[in-house]
Amino acid sequence: MNKRLLIIAHAPSPNIQRMIDAVLKGAMNEEVKQVEALYIPAFDAVAEDVIKSDAVILATPENLGYMSGALKDFFDRNYYPCMDKTDGLPCAILIRAGNDGTGTRRALESILTGLRWKVVQEPLICKGDFQEEFIDQCEELGLFMAASLEEGII
Repeated sequence: MNKRLLIIAHAPSPNIQRMIDAVLKGAMNEEVKQVEALYIPAFDAVAEDVIKSDAVILATPENLGYMSGALKDFFDRNYYPCMDKTDGLPCAILIRAGNDGTGTRRALESILTGLRWKVVQEPLICKGDFQEEFIDQCEELGLFMAASLEEGII
């Protein structure tokens, strides 16, 4: 039976969309055969999507030192419907930060602690001016999460 890796993200710019596409590409690597990867934009994702998933990657730009309004909206709509139904859900964080991403990371980790989700790796914070290496890092994140899910590590 396949496991499901859900990517919930807000991609308001072409570069951030490229990053999300790279996460998805990594998650759909041909070496990983037992994981279905699915990207749902933050405004469209609902609690049922999360409840049906085995792991989640949350991706957001840093907006005024915080997560995007779209990802905040996702949590506003789905926090309580997910509460107690998703305890221990493995997750990872991707932040595209113009500054340092500290406030965004802190806000996300606070929400994830309340939901009792398990952050399974150090958040990937792509800081400063856009760099092509961000694409490779995002692809690695997707592959890591999918392969770890397939192998039962997370």
